[in-house]
Order: sequence, then structure tokens, then C-alpha cells
Amino acid sequence: MSEMEQQPIFKIALGIEYDGSKYYGWQRQNEVRSVQEKLEKALSQVANEPITVFCAGRTDAGVHGTGQVVHFETRAQRKDAAWTLGVNANLPGDIAVRWVKHVPADFHARFSATARRYRYVIYNHRLRPAVLSHGVTHFHQPLDAERM
Repeated sequence: MSEMEQQPIFKIALGIEYDGSKYYGWQRQNEVRSVQEKLEKALSQVANEPITVFCAGRTDAGVHGTGQVVHFETRAQRKDAAWTLGVNANLPGDIAVRWVKHVPADFHARFSATARRYRYVIYNHRLRPAVLSHGVTHFHQPLDAERM
């Protein structure tokens, strides 16, 4: 048995947030930017081994995440600051790790989730916004609240 195989495996959960404006969604895909790809690359640098992450729920292209929970397994033993500050130092500015927690072996970000929350923001005005453009959907016609 190699030295690597003898090291314990740690399961770690992270809380992340991201501005999805420049990404083709959460899931890793060939030849396009994804949040998963950027996070796995940053985690792999800190862990010094390939890391695969699992999320509570995937998002589509352009969608932001403010409380996304992910988990991964690693043999790398690091302080919590390495999983937050160290990973953030290797992430683009539009993705950030907000917290870290060591979790039991039976934890799964997707299947252990007890709730999910989605927020849709519609900017209902004749003129489009500039500053808010990445955080809202602009709709210039009157809304029919009853049909919504």
C-alpha cells in the first residue's frame, strides 16, 4: 500500500458565492467557462491533488449563486484558512469561498440539503438599468401579477 493510500480521506463542505454573468453555468463543460471548473482548479492547487466537487444544485448560464453548498474529498490536511483564504487567492474575483466545514462521511451537498431558495428580481421599468444589469432581469412592459 502506498503512502498516499494510507492517508485518511477528509470530507469537506464549502459555502460559496458567485456572479454567474461570465459563466456557462455551474457544471464543468468542455471549452467553456464554468463555476465548477474554476473552483476545482483552485481547490486542486491548494490540495496539491486533483479535486472533484459536488454541489447542492446546479445553476444555468448567467445565474448567480449566493449560498451554494459544495463538498469534496481529499487526502490533503489543511487548516480552514487554506480552504478559504488559500482557495480564494486562486479563484477569479467573481467566485468566493465564504465558509468551510469538515463533514461526516455520509454528507452529500445535494442529497443532504434540506431546503433550497431561489430569488428572481425583475426590474420593471421602461428604461434598462446599467449598474443593476447583472443582478436583475429587465422587463419594460407592464407585469401581470395574477398570471405570475
